[in-house]
Amino acid sequence: MSGKYSPTLIFDDFVKMVAISLSNSTEIIHNKIWEKRESEYKTIASKYTKEEFCDFIKILAILSNLYNEKIFDYLGYIYMKCEMGNKRTGQFFTPYNLSELIAKLSIDDIEKIRQTDNIITLNEPACGGGGLILAYLKNLKDNNINYQKKVKIIAQDLDFRSVYMTYVQLSLIGARAKVMQVDTLAAHNVNNKECIFYTPMWKGML
Repeated sequence: MSGKYSPTLIFDDFVKMVAISLSNSTEIIHNKIWEKRESEYKTIASKYTKEEFCDFIKILAILSNLYNEKIFDYLGYIYMKCEMGNKRTGQFFTPYNLSELIAKLSIDDIEKIRQTDNIITLNEPACGGGGLILAYLKNLKDNNINYQKKVKIIAQDLDFRSVYMTYVQLSLIGARAKVMQVDTLAAHNVNNKECIFYTPMWKGML
């Protein structure tokens, strides 16, 4: 497909279609926001042939299986591996090994977390592709802590591509998260429901 469209556009189309699909398929009420997203999904899908669309489905299946094997920032890795980083906006995702180190340093008492029933509220004001969140959850899982029951996540980013990437990855690992397209410093769009995506786990679907 990269001869037909740029790799960046194909990547963006993929993550947006998957994000909308995950969100809309787990919504009980089909309101105006649902209809708008459904229309956006159909517009994107119409650009591709049936064979190309089937390739997207295969890619999603492979991606889902990867998360079952290991928590990792797969979308961030693909984005950087394909040299889609944006020099103009400075959009470069943190290497996952560095995210893992930061995650380990941020937890000073894993035993205390294991023993308490308190819910951890994790806020990421500039989530990018969600790599730091994924590393944090992986660290909990590696220490036999069920992050699906233990952690509630609020993730924000100014860039919609990052919102879609984070939402897709957190949805596919079953994390409880609200992901928002927000200017964190200006608190812009905080209450705009069109800019908020809830993972299936947040909605109680898992």
